[in-house]
Amino acid sequence: MVDVMLEFMLGPMRNIGDFYFENQMIFNPIIIGAALISILFGKKKKSDEHVKEEKAVS
Repeated sequence: MVDVMLEFMLGPMRNIGDFYFENQMIFNPIIIGAALISILFGKKKKSDEHVKEEKAVS
Protein backbone atom coordinates (compact mmCIF):
# COMPACT_ATOMS: atom_id res chain seq x y z
CA MET A 1 0.00 0.00 0.00
CA VAL A 2 2.72 2.49 0.97
CA ASP A 3 4.81 1.52 -2.05
CA VAL A 4 1.91 2.28 -4.40
CA MET A 5 1.36 5.68 -2.77
CA LEU A 6 5.05 6.57 -3.02
CA GLU A 7 5.15 5.53 -6.66
CA PHE A 8 2.16 7.76 -7.43
CA MET A 9 3.42 10.79 -5.47
CA LEU A 10 7.08 10.71 -6.48
CA GLY A 11 6.78 9.39 -10.03
CA PRO A 12 10.11 9.50 -11.89
CA MET A 13 11.91 10.89 -8.84
CA ARG A 14 11.67 7.43 -7.31
CA ASN A 15 14.19 6.05 -9.84
CA ILE A 16 16.57 8.94 -9.20
CA GLY A 17 16.32 8.28 -5.45
CA ASP A 18 17.09 4.60 -5.94
CA PHE A 19 20.18 5.48 -8.00
CA TYR A 20 21.34 7.92 -5.30
CA PHE A 21 20.89 5.39 -2.49
CA GLU A 22 22.83 2.74 -4.43
CA ASN A 23 25.78 5.12 -4.93
CA GLN A 24 25.51 7.06 -1.69
CA MET A 25 29.12 6.47 -0.64
CA ILE A 26 30.29 8.25 -3.79
CA PHE A 27 27.82 11.14 -3.83
CA ASN A 28 27.97 12.19 -0.16
CA PRO A 29 31.67 13.21 -0.10
CA ILE A 30 31.18 15.11 -3.38
CA ILE A 31 28.20 17.03 -1.98
CA ILE A 32 29.93 17.79 1.33
CA GLY A 33 33.11 18.87 -0.48
CA ALA A 34 31.16 21.21 -2.76
CA ALA A 35 29.38 22.74 0.23
CA LEU A 36 32.66 23.31 2.10
CA ILE A 37 34.31 24.88 -0.94
CA SER A 38 31.37 27.24 -1.45
CA ILE A 39 31.44 28.23 2.22
CA LEU A 40 35.20 28.83 2.33
CA PHE A 41 35.54 30.67 -0.97
CA GLY A 42 32.21 32.47 -0.62
CA LYS A 43 33.30 34.19 2.59
CA LYS A 44 36.58 35.21 1.01
CA LYS A 45 34.79 36.96 -1.86
CA LYS A 46 32.48 38.78 0.52
CA SER A 47 35.38 40.01 2.65
CA ASP A 48 37.26 41.17 -0.47
CA GLU A 49 34.21 43.13 -1.63
CA HIS A 50 33.87 44.71 1.82
CA VAL A 51 37.52 45.88 1.74
CA LYS A 52 37.02 47.38 -1.74
CA GLU A 53 33.92 49.25 -0.54
CA GLU A 54 35.83 50.68 2.44
CA LYS A 55 38.63 51.93 0.16
CA ALA A 56 36.10 53.53 -2.19
CA VAL A 57 34.40 55.37 0.69
CA SER A 58 37.69 56.73 2.08
